[in-house]
Amino acid sequence: MYNFDFEKPSTIADAVSALGAEDAQALGGGQTLLPTMKQRLASPSKLVSLKGIAEMQGICTSDDGALCIGGATTHADVAAGAGAYTGLAGLAAGIGDPAVRARGTIGGSLANNDPAACYPAGTLASGATIVTNAREIAADDYFQGMFTTALDEGEIITEVRFPVPEASNYQKFEQPASRFALVGVFVAKYADGVRVAVTGASEDGVFRWSEAEAALSGNFSADAIVDMAPVADGMISDLHGTAAYRAHLVGVLTRRAVAAAG
Repeated sequence: MYNFDFEKPSTIADAVSALGAEDAQALGGGQTLLPTMKQRLASPSKLVSLKGIAEMQGICTSDDGALCIGGATTHADVAAGAGAYTGLAGLAAGIGDPAVRARGTIGGSLANNDPAACYPAGTLASGATIVTNAREIAADDYFQGMFTTALDEGEIITEVRFPVPEASNYQKFEQPASRFALVGVFVAKYADGVRVAVTGASEDGVFRWSEAEAALSGNFSADAIVDMAPVADGMISDLHGTAAYRAHLVGVLTRRAVAAAG
């Protein structure tokens, strides 16, 4: 590690101001950023911790029934407090290990947008809204590729609003060492249709599987997609699995998620 300044503001306004300094970096739970800094793959001169901002923590339900989760809320708290949104609670409960869940935050995960992270799948499948200090961003517009989002420099995720579906489930095939998703699939059934989001599989990061959505919106049953799988072109191929293997897993996990949600 190396020397850097550390600031822990107590309000969103103070955090935004601190992030205006040259080469400042927001710090959520630090589960990605700190190991990256130790390897000298990132070297911000100032860390601005978001953990002390009370208005960015906790879970509540809005007047329209959406589940509102503060950006600094930990995975463990989402797992325990997501209430009726059982698919999201299950997703959070399966992230990493207890130490990671106690420190990592939903805002930090979404801001980093790791191509194998779990929250991007749950957020995209939910058609959630990412709320920042400056605006609201629809999930369909937020994810823009591997480690790339619609966030501007210095913009902070203050809250994520999840419409609660009629049925939902998340299935993850873990890479056993990291516990990241080799492939993860989140299925959410709403009154106006079904949304299916896939993480861990594509070179472009999280994506919606539109063919499965169309089939499942007509018949919410694993039988509706029994012979389906996305094309392997553009899927990640590495020592853990070929592109064809990941495409096959997407189909398998989607059917499992539908069966579990139904």
